[in-house]
Amino acid sequence: MPSSYFTSVQEREKIFCTELVKYGVEYEKAVIAAKIIASGQGDEHLSPSEIEIVKDACKKWSEQNQRLKRLKAVVNQI
Repeated sequence: MPSSYFTSVQEREKIFCTELVKYGVEYEKAVIAAKIIASGQGDEHLSPSEIEIVKDACKKWSEQNQRLKRLKAVVNQI
């Protein structure tokens, strides 16, 4: 069944940026990373510095996301 739900690149940028900042990525880095991620470009089209920014932002997001999941699991056991 085809989806009729469409999000523009700008909407995806906002969503990604919000998530990155929510999990502790500094705002300036989150804006750049969100723009790159939302564009959907492959690594071959990005500069090494852009790749590094996205990797750093995603790593920070992942670490904090996992931390939050572990904390929620502990709280739910109490």
